Amino acid sequence: MVREKLLQSIEILNELDVDCWMTLDQESGVLSDPVMDFIVGTGVTWLSFFLVFSNGETHAIVGNLDKEKFQRLDLFRHIHAYRDSPREILRRILDENKPASIALNYSLDSAAADGLTHGKFLKLEQLLSGTPYSGKWVSAEAIIAALRGRKSAEEIRRIRKAIDITLEIYDQVTRQVRPGWTERQVANLITRARLERGLEPAWDEEHCPSVFAGPQETGAHSGPTDRLLERGQVFNTDFGVRVDGYCSDLQRTWYILEEKETEAPAIVKHGFETIVGSINAAFECIKPGARGVDIDTVAREYITSRGYGEYPHALGHQVGRDAHDGGALLAPAWERYGDLPFAALEAGQVFTIEPRLYLKDHGVVTIEEMIQVTADGARWLSNPQTRLFLIS
Repeated sequence: MVREKLLQSIEILNELDVDCWMTLDQESGVLSDPVMDFIVGTGVTWLSFFLVFSNGETHAIVGNLDKEKFQRLDLFRHIHAYRDSPREILRRILDENKPASIALNYSLDSAAADGLTHGKFLKLEQLLSGTPYSGKWVSAEAIIAALRGRKSAEEIRRIRKAIDITLEIYDQVTRQVRPGWTERQVANLITRARLERGLEPAWDEEHCPSVFAGPQETGAHSGPTDRLLERGQVFNTDFGVRVDGYCSDLQRTWYILEEKETEAPAIVKHGFETIVGSINAAFECIKPGARGVDIDTVAREYITSRGYGEYPHALGHQVGRDAHDGGALLAPAWERYGDLPFAALEAGQVFTIEPRLYLKDHGVVTIEEMIQVTADGARWLSNPQTRLFLIS
């Protein structure tokens, strides 16, 4: 996968008309640039430089004790080792290639593209002080967004496997959970099922899974509690697993029947059907070139048109190596999202679609599906929840 992504980055540089992409890392076990997993595949100890040029040249400048490891990996065409300072080697490589632009990993909006620390940037300026290259910086945000977003067939296979396992575990929830369980008991069931498969959670275990029962409006990024699952109420979960380095991120909603009920009351069904309708409306609008802000608007207006308030977050985010994979968002034009809602969607990207609404006496109704942008629209990666799961 790393070799595949490194080659893909050269194509992206040529497409974006950027001469050189430079990634800096140091003491990776303490704080590493997120892009290292994509184009390097291992960590470093000393200050190191990974340069990709649009002409196809790739260079790794590493500390002398790291050299053998990179020779064995055989990813970068040229591997350079330094003992005292990388200054001479770095300047020589730039002189040989004479880049007019050098992309660095900084971004105002995308954490996935903001791996260059301020200290490393200052060090880079010191090393290149007095050269023609200092100040030729551009943001690598577009490069990293394309690299993470354009999923290969193998990346999609891994994501689909993670999705399938997540849905299998959700089937266990439907079969086993009963009224009177606590949120924590549901979470423990899900966690045991994950551990039995030898898998890691897709995000922090403290709230993977999240479980929310009954009439509460708790934020979605908090862990399960001892709150009871009671009859006449809904509960939902947010959960994903990591398979071969790639994640799933799915939410489902259940209704707990009253003693004599055989189906959910009309108000709950109406809320659930509204969520399904908003997801389908958004899905139909997804295609290359569309903007996330416009897709979010479609789903948001569908929900408000049926008498509910707006959901207080983005409609969806990209998924890949991480559950929140950076790049374009399906999101409203709120300041907190910066320019990401206005980025054009590209074929190969994988998104969640996850609206929610609140029913005062019953709880939060939400579904989170995963889709892939295709050349002419979108396709489902998850098997969509189209009926409310019932617990008797």
